[in-house]
Amino acid sequence: MTSATTTVSASEALPPLVPPSATTGLFEVFRRRYLLRLLVRREIQARYSGSVLGILWSYIQPAVKLAMYYFLFQIMIGRGAGIPNYAIHVFAGLVLVHYFTETFSSGTRSIVRNRGVVQKMAVPREMFPVASMLVSAYHVVPALVLLVAFTSSKGWRPDPEGMLAAVLGFSLVMVLGTACALMFSVANVYFRDFSNVVQTLTQFVTFSVPMIYPYSLVDKRFGEAAAYYLFNPMAEAVLLFQRAFWVGSAEDPAATAAQHLPDHLFRFGFYHLGAAFVVLAIAQLIFSRLEKKIPERL
Repeated sequence: MTSATTTVSASEALPPLVPPSATTGLFEVFRRRYLLRLLVRREIQARYSGSVLGILWSYIQPAVKLAMYYFLFQIMIGRGAGIPNYAIHVFAGLVLVHYFTETFSSGTRSIVRNRGVVQKMAVPREMFPVASMLVSAYHVVPALVLLVAFTSSKGWRPDPEGMLAAVLGFSLVMVLGTACALMFSVANVYFRDFSNVVQTLTQFVTFSVPMIYPYSLVDKRFGEAAAYYLFNPMAEAVLLFQRAFWVGSAEDPAATAAQHLPDHLFRFGFYHLGAAFVVLAIAQLIFSRLEKKIPERL
């Protein structure tokens, strides 16, 4: 009798059995933060495997780009399109554009690239595009350091509104990039053509944002129709980042913002961030419906 009671008590203490592949989507990814850190660390180490300079390349490459922009647009051409500190205008946009395209591209290939882990381990498969986003964020840090250092040399000083703009723009790209990576990563398992589709799409991002050209040029050429240009979340994110760094480096920040930035910049930014979370929820739903067949498709 005592033995039976002990057996029943032990069985009641055990947690209920669940399938090894059961997940709760993105929430499960961040619940397993230890695995996520291991995956991010592995991705970073793999990128610099066999490299002599290692992480220094993350500083050298953006530094070379910044030097090229400064030499071409500030020295050779002068103040491009009548824009003060044109090199900062371009580089501030480039930081976010690179973050989005890197997250989108590497996230799309993340599940296929980690097919061995996917097939052997019962981990949330959303972990792979999320890890790609975090690795991309890690490699954006050196560019941000250079951007802050260069703008500071031009007289930039942080202000609360500018810092809010930077956080809002960066958050928008983070959420939107993760949503796109989530959707296209599972689609790429079914049809490998999607990785090529993403490479084609990312080529348009550079020219669809006010980076090489100012927003004031769009407003001048299209008038009232320029409002539709702001429906592009990446354009809004770039404008927010320019408000944070480029505007503050100008001799007259207020006049520069009034001339080159749209009205209600923050309101559009929060609208886009809310829409990005909606897209992320839709991406999670699509991913959940398609992920069951991922192992056999791989």
